Amino acid sequence: MLEIDGSFGEGGGQILRSCLALSAVMGKEVRIFNIRAGRSEPGLKAQHLTGAKALATICNASSQGLDIGSTEFVFRPGRIEGGSFSFDVGTAGSITLVLQALMPLLPFAPGKMSIEVRGGTDVNWSPPIDYLRLITIPVLANMGFTNSLEVTNRGHYPKGGGIVRVSSTPSGPLKPIERVERGSISLIVGVSHAVKLPRHVAERQAWAAVQVIKDRGLPNPEIEIENSEDGAHLGPGTGIVLCARAEAGAILGGDCLGERGRRAEEVGQVAGQRLVEEIESRSFLDRHMGDMIVPYLALADGVSDVSVSQITQHTLTNVKVAEWVAGVRFDQVGELGKPGRLRVRGLGLKPSQVVASPKESRLTPNL
Repeated sequence: MLEIDGSFGEGGGQILRSCLALSAVMGKEVRIFNIRAGRSEPGLKAQHLTGAKALATICNASSQGLDIGSTEFVFRPGRIEGGSFSFDVGTAGSITLVLQALMPLLPFAPGKMSIEVRGGTDVNWSPPIDYLRLITIPVLANMGFTNSLEVTNRGHYPKGGGIVRVSSTPSGPLKPIERVERGSISLIVGVSHAVKLPRHVAERQAWAAVQVIKDRGLPNPEIEIENSEDGAHLGPGTGIVLCARAEAGAILGGDCLGERGRRAEEVGQVAGQRLVEEIESRSFLDRHMGDMIVPYLALADGVSDVSVSQITQHTLTNVKVAEWVAGVRFDQVGELGKPGRLRVRGLGLKPSQVVASPKESRLTPNL
């Protein structure tokens, strides 16, 4: 059984998500201790518990210590199952963080998967749902991983109420990525949303972002305005996600969430500045995708070599977890806070190598 110290590196939930995802795919038993020791409130919170229990459900795992506040637990994965599942964080906890734990498993499922997750779609300290839709999923498509994401309801802190559905088809071995130069920026798109607030809030966010980007001589952004004041969304909440696409296939993101007392123009400006910073790095991946892609590179069939705009503590932590669990070795990662590269020979794992069994569709109770 692998022993993983959850206080390593950034000491947060990233260790948990990546460790469990790789454990589930590879069928390795793990014991994780000092869970989220680097946070002010250590131990499992709602979204961490939901992600762990969701993985346990899909791969028929047995476990010990999966409770709110737990700082240690054991995870013994079993046979992966396909079908339809539904999970509820029960709070405004991040849906995207739950999906981070689940998505590396999907290419190796025995059949089509449909997963519904309820909670928060756009909350602090996690990627907004439009980042997954506009950046993460298209980047993973370069590796042959095909899946789709549908947002039925937005969910913001503190009420939550978001509903997201992800569907995927087994992809076979993941393809490696070798991209160091991103090429010229050919298109910039985005989504600016406002829930239970006037439409002009989303419009002002978009306008401010456009001004920042145009001032740098970049392509004029095409930003979709999403506004809902009906009862389907609990709200209120706002945010904007921008996506730059390059001729060489690079996809970079910049985003910002609104909050009480923060002017819409500031939200748009911050998102625009973040995107410009990523573009000016001339890297293939932005800093957030640089850490999220690590488990997929570790499992891919061949050598991957990609440039990253900035090596973050999340990146370094994810790299170490992948080395511990998958047994691969990353080279040329780089220094914290500076541009870097991720180079690794992946395991070349194939679905036939993953213990799996087809399964009838079912819904699971709220976790």
